[in-house]
Amino acid sequence: MNCILFDWGDTLMQVFPQYSGAMVAWPQVAAVVGAAETLAALHPDYRLAVATNAHDSDEAEIWAALKRAGLAANLDKVYCFRNVCFRKPSVEFFEYILSDLGLPPEGVVMVGDDWEADVHGANQAGLRAIWLNSRSAEVRSGEQYQTIHFLLELPECLQKWGFA
Repeated sequence: MNCILFDWGDTLMQVFPQYSGAMVAWPQVAAVVGAAETLAALHPDYRLAVATNAHDSDEAEIWAALKRAGLAANLDKVYCFRNVCFRKPSVEFFEYILSDLGLPPEGVVMVGDDWEADVHGANQAGLRAIWLNSRSAEVRSGEQYQTIHFLLELPECLQKWGFA
């Protein structure tokens, strides 16, 4: 079964700049609009995982924050800096994940809000990527990347792109 990797901050979970430290301990956590619905729609057909550079949280803390936001039930894996020991956009970060999943690059799509770390990094490792650009109307598209502006657009984007 193919896999979709999601960045964590500002892709699945809202980042509140007034808070610091592990997200699970923040007074407020919240999913990005459409995250719960998107994960629920995709989970029957794909393995879903978080792939984050977060350094303030370990894997257990990320799971706990996802649970607080109602997202944990539709996710299968968490890959973070503390368990991968590499950061996006390094090829090694994505190679670690591919090896753990037992999938070739064409079996994985990365979704994230950071063009360099999420999209360019994934492309450098041979993965296709989807840029979640919720900050502007800019659209970038090519053979290895697409753009969406709202997470709820993801299932249709994947379908049009032929990622099954």
